[in-house]
Amino acid sequence: MGIIPYEDFEKVELRSGTVIKAEEFLRAKKPAYKVWVDFGPEIGIRQTSAQVTARYTPESLIGRSVVGCVNLGARNIAGFISEFLLVGFADEIGRAHV
Repeated sequence: MGIIPYEDFEKVELRSGTVIKAEEFLRAKKPAYKVWVDFGPEIGIRQTSAQVTARYTPESLIGRSVVGCVNLGARNIAGFISEFLLVGFADEIGRAHV
């Protein structure tokens, strides 16, 4: 990995929010959930696709505080519009923690 200038990192908009809805994403190529997060009045509710099925059930995500990158633009993932990137960290065997 290369070093990036601090000014580039300043462009990344990370926000905390609360998961309000999660469901299985059956059309995804890799196991994933559709996740809706409320980022508060300034940003509102946004949806994403998240590959966190190894550690979480949809029900266990509801009410969880998470971090999302909200300024990357939307992406179409198997017909579902992903509006932010859910930030997670891999454990020692590669499972994502959010």
